[in-house]
Amino acid sequence: MTTAQPFTSPGAPMRHHAARDLTPSTGSPGHAAPTERTGLWLVGARGSVATTATLGLAVLAPGHAAPTGCVTAQPEFDAVPLPRFDDLVVGGHDLSPGPMVKRAEALVEAGMIAPRLLSAARNGLEAADAEVRPGYDPRGHDGSQLEAAERLAADIVAFRDRHALARVVVVDLASTEPPVEPRPEHDDVAALLTALADPAQAVLPPSSVTAYAAVLAGTPYAAFTPSAGMTIPALTRLATQAGLPVAGQDGKTGQTWLRTVLAPAFAARGLRVLSWAGSNLLGGGDGATLADPQNVRSKLATKSRGLRDLTGSDVTPLHIDNVPDLGDLKVAWDHVHVEGFLGTRLTLQTTWSAFDSMLAAPYVLDLARLLALAHAAGLAGPVPELGFFFKEPWASDTHDAAAQARDLHAWAGGLGALVASRTGA
Repeated sequence: MTTAQPFTSPGAPMRHHAARDLTPSTGSPGHAAPTERTGLWLVGARGSVATTATLGLAVLAPGHAAPTGCVTAQPEFDAVPLPRFDDLVVGGHDLSPGPMVKRAEALVEAGMIAPRLLSAARNGLEAADAEVRPGYDPRGHDGSQLEAAERLAADIVAFRDRHALARVVVVDLASTEPPVEPRPEHDDVAALLTALADPAQAVLPPSSVTAYAAVLAGTPYAAFTPSAGMTIPALTRLATQAGLPVAGQDGKTGQTWLRTVLAPAFAARGLRVLSWAGSNLLGGGDGATLADPQNVRSKLATKSRGLRDLTGSDVTPLHIDNVPDLGDLKVAWDHVHVEGFLGTRLTLQTTWSAFDSMLAAPYVLDLARLLALAHAAGLAGPVPELGFFFKEPWASDTHDAAAQARDLHAWAGGLGALVASRTGA
């Protein structure tokens, strides 16, 4: 991955094939104030995280709730020209026909969301649900993957034009996929585009078809899952060439975030981590998805890599169990074994219990606001300073949560000043 760079020639999003006109009729990538209306396009829009983010936005915008847990609502961002919560308009793709309101009602019954908040958000949920379009399912698709990506991109462009949005930010919240097997086309833009146009080939996993659709639509993109998405090198190059900031990978919301807070503290004390074992218990859709031994490989890789880098140890086993009765509640245990002065042994044990969607949803809103800022400033390619939000940050080797927070604050402040100077704000 390459570090995000200023994109100096803003214009219409790239059209790698002429089969369909996806050129935007409003806005351009760069040089527009991000305080204009901004689209938030959620892949997996009817899932728990997306529904929670949409419900949260519906109650934050009119002031029915405080933005607790939103990083961008902190004082460090007060002077940064981010889109306001009431500037954000939600749409998305999903394979499920079940409406957001029904998912929200289930979350209320589970004790995750207060009934009064659902009452306040019902109209907002229904409006967002009306903007959800069918996602890409390779099992039911007849045609090339290019045609699938163009259909998805056309949905995003139509959403932007329908609401006269300055820009749209795509955030992938879909279920975790198995790791992708590398293919030569993944490293070669021309070969990839040729393969995508061939109905006889399926060269990309569904998450990467979605990522390519974001490129075709000219939208910034964030990968909140460990699925391949934009990590295909040719797609990253296409996004960079199109002047699109992208960020990922796999949201760092709970156990992994706590690990990246604690591990640097041990290092600062000169203590040596001997082993760091962990276990996750979770139910709901994520639990069922990660019960698949192939799907869980992607999650285990992203959850472990940062901790190995921070501790310098490979002794970091992690186990994930599906416990259906937990629903959206996740329980995470850690056992840390440390060597101290004169060989003495120290042990730290932690238990983390939280509704995972409540941890992830504010990050989704943060990423929409920050990627809108990056797009307005003309950045292109992976944005390393957004690594604070991810287990495996693109274009960055920094995993220390405190260092990531400092980088994020400095980056947002500097970029905000640049955008303000351009727009006269």
